[in-house]
Amino acid sequence: MLRTITLVTFALLFTASAWALEKEPFSQERFESLKADGELVLVDVFADWCSTCAKQQEILKSYVEEHPDVDLNILEVNYDKDKAVVRQLRAPRQSTLLLYAGEEQYWYSVAETDREVIFNTLNRAAEAQ
Repeated sequence: MLRTITLVTFALLFTASAWALEKEPFSQERFESLKADGELVLVDVFADWCSTCAKQQEILKSYVEEHPDVDLNILEVNYDKDKAVVRQLRAPRQSTLLLYAGEEQYWYSVAETDREVIFNTLNRAAEAQ
């Protein structure tokens, strides 16, 4: 019985991580480096408890899967823990997305969950590079 529970737990953890969106924690150094290198950077002001954020994560995951040729760097800001960064970015709430194409801020959005809007914006920014 214990072995079955362990196997089921492992399978669930593996499945969850396999479906997770690949992001990295925000750091000012990494952010500045990516922008200076002309990279496409999406700053995701996220909270685990936010249902809008969860919708955005699904859309971003789909985008990354459907556009493997786009080198999109996603930096995550924890809305609850990274208050100084939240203030620096002037994010009014969780579910704020900031998109940079190199040094230029390309897009700023709060609570956007329209798949077409997000996809089109990311595609235009990728093409502009």
